[in-house]
Amino acid sequence: MNPSISLIREIDALLPQTQCGLCGHRDGCLPYAKSIAEGEDANKCVPGGQPVADALAKLLNRSSLPAETSVWPVQADGRPQRMKAIIREDECIGCTKCINACPVDAIIGSGKLMHTILTDLCTGCELCIPPCPVDCIDLVEDTQALPNEQQRIAEQNDLRQRYYAHIQREEKRRIHRKGPVVRAEIDTQFFAKFSQALDDLPSIQIIEKPKEVIVNDAKTTIELAKIRTQIKKLEKQLSVREDAKKRLQLDELQQQLTQLQEV
Repeated sequence: MNPSISLIREIDALLPQTQCGLCGHRDGCLPYAKSIAEGEDANKCVPGGQPVADALAKLLNRSSLPAETSVWPVQADGRPQRMKAIIREDECIGCTKCINACPVDAIIGSGKLMHTILTDLCTGCELCIPPCPVDCIDLVEDTQALPNEQQRIAEQNDLRQRYYAHIQREEKRRIHRKGPVVRAEIDTQFFAKFSQALDDLPSIQIIEKPKEVIVNDAKTTIELAKIRTQIKKLEKQLSVREDAKKRLQLDELQQQLTQLQEV
C-alpha cells in the first residue's frame, strides 16, 4: 500500500506534534501518520488521548478504538494533562545532552553553562529527561488555560515548523560533528521528500557527507574509545589510592574527551 501525501498530511494535521515517540515511532508524528495511512491502529497517540483517536477514526472511516492510556490524569478536554519540563538550574552541569534531545528546540544554553527551558515552547515530550546525567529535569503540570481549537491548530503548526527546522539543522551539523552522533534516529529521507512536496513546510535538504569527513569521523571514534579506556583505568586506580599526578592526567583526559565530543 502506498498512501498519498495528501492523506498522510490530513492524518498528521490531527496529531499534536509533540514528537514524543510514545506511539512507538521514535522520530515523531509524521512517521506515525504514514504508518496509520498504511493500516496501523490510530489510537496510539498518548498525548492526543481519546479526542485524537476518535478524530482519526472519523477521518479514516474506521471504528474508534480506546486511546493508549497516559500516566497523567485526563483534562477537561479529554486529553491527558499537559506537562512542561523544567531544569533545576543550580544542579545543571551544562553537558548540552538535553539540548540535542529536544525536538522543538525549547532548551537554550551552551557547553559547561547553565541551560534553561522555554516553557512556552516545551511540549512535555520527556525526551530531555533520559539523557541528563545528573537527573536535574522535572515535569510539572502546565497551569495555563486549555487552548481552544483554533489555538491548538496554531500551536501544532508552529511545533511542526520547529521540528522540521530542527531536523534540517541536525542534518547540517551532522556533516561537521566530530565523533558519533547521539540523537534519535530520524528518517531524514522521508521528511525531506514530504517537506519538498508541500509549500508550507520548511524544506529539508539531504546533505552528503564528504569522504574525508567520514574518514575523520572514524579516526575520532577510535580516539574517543582509547581515551575512555584510559579514563576508566585511571579512575579505578584512583579509587584505590589517590595520586596527584594521576589525578592531573585524568582531568586532562576528561578535557580531551569533552573537546572531541563537542560539535
